[in-house]
Amino acid sequence: MVTYRGVMDDDHVFKALADPTRRLILDRLFAHDGQTLTELESQVEMTRFGVMKHLRVLEDAGLVVTRRAGREKLHYLNPVPIQLIHQRWIDKYTERHAAALAQLKAELEEEK
Repeated sequence: MVTYRGVMDDDHVFKALADPTRRLILDRLFAHDGQTLTELESQVEMTRFGVMKHLRVLEDAGLVVTRRAGREKLHYLNPVPIQLIHQRWIDKYTERHAAALAQLKAELEEEK
């Protein structure tokens, strides 16, 4: 069973992504999903409690979800909030540029 914490909110996601350590944790989960706190702690240079605080921020933003497996608590990357931000903030700004490039390509190919 996966537990979700908090609400997916752009402000929380941006705040979570603003910190390089949290981005590193997300990168580690992307490379190998389903890690314990001990595994994540061994990959960064900070205390266990520091990693726990970063994980809490990531969980509150909806970027990390957890699941209990026996005595272990596994952490998984949830890419949905990042995808929603991409759709909301990046796609709409790149759409015109991509359309202009596609039109330019078509015009250049017609000239040949």
